[in-house]
Amino acid sequence: MRSRVLVTTAVFAAVGASALAGCGSSSSGGGGLNGGTTGGTTWKIGFEGPLSGANAQLGINEEYGAELAIAQANADSSLGFKLELVKADDQGDPAKAPTAATQVIQDPKVLGEIGPSFSGASLAVGQRYGAAGLAMITPSATNATIQLQHFPTFYRIVPNDNVEGQQGADWLARTGVKKLFVLQDLSAYGKGVGDTVAKEARAKGVNVTEQGLDGTTTKNYNPIAHTIVASGADALFYGGYDAQAALLAKALKAAGYSGVTVGGNGIKSSVFTGNGGTATNGWYITCGCQDATVAKSAKAFAAAYQQKFNTPPSTYSPEAYDATNMLIQAIKTASANGTPTRATVLAAVKGTSYKGITTTIKFQANGDLNSSVQTVNLYKVEKGNIVELGNIKTQN
Repeated sequence: MRSRVLVTTAVFAAVGASALAGCGSSSSGGGGLNGGTTGGTTWKIGFEGPLSGANAQLGINEEYGAELAIAQANADSSLGFKLELVKADDQGDPAKAPTAATQVIQDPKVLGEIGPSFSGASLAVGQRYGAAGLAMITPSATNATIQLQHFPTFYRIVPNDNVEGQQGADWLARTGVKKLFVLQDLSAYGKGVGDTVAKEARAKGVNVTEQGLDGTTTKNYNPIAHTIVASGADALFYGGYDAQAALLAKALKAAGYSGVTVGGNGIKSSVFTGNGGTATNGWYITCGCQDATVAKSAKAFAAAYQQKFNTPPSTYSPEAYDATNMLIQAIKTASANGTPTRATVLAAVKGTSYKGITTTIKFQANGDLNSSVQTVNLYKVEKGNIVELGNIKTQN
């Protein structure tokens, strides 16, 4: 069980100061405000993600991370301007993403955007944000084709599914898995990571069966659970999201499946463990994300998050916090040379190297992080809690 951590307002403010002090540098100008905007100006940062619906918890985690970064920035009197978060709910649905993106884009004071949270939504609106010249930094959309779409303003601060899927499959092979069943939910994320796991596992000599099952329409997972049991697979990998994975976990338990069960980053949430109950115990989860409740680098962040929201940070909260602070640093850099615009903020994002609590953010030309700072962690559900085991490359 995690105990509640109480912190003072002074600690809260100190975290903001340290988050914004000299840890980012930019080739497009310094981080100061010489000749910049006046203290009375308010600029906006957009956030697009699921804030309602079955997958809302992930979006809320990220929204809170962004809100904390902005609150801490606004507490810094030397910043020279104020910030406001514009929230747009896309429910993680590619069909709803364009409306949410329009809400962000049409506000002329929005200088950059955090999100979208989901891969399908990112693919649906990447060109819109690009046409608007608005930097979009996603904390969690991991589909490995997004960076190949040539969206001119797309950036991502987590490893893509090719990285996570390959390392996940390599771990399964190292543990002695001989027959793997890969089930994916047909979404841009689930199919992407599922296909990668299947391909890499086959390359490692594992016998693989892969099947797709629509996560948006499937309510009864009992038939597929029996299919998995009948396949004789000694391990299952699920590429999909938390609410559906919870149903799958319960169905597998009812069907008597005894093999290793693994899911990608989309299931790492309290929705999975809460809805799935004891059926989720023993599940492994791969994620290019940090557990801010135990990471030494995130100690002050976790305390401030708990103080502000009365709950511990969860999946992708620290990544959203880093993405927002990186964007704030870019706005600060752009402000040093006059009134910031979407174009000057975008240029600053491209040129900034920002040391966050999760990683050092420095983007490649395609919008992904430099490969040297991409880390995939392995987690396990133990007594209803998702526990970090460490870098998956070191796990056997």
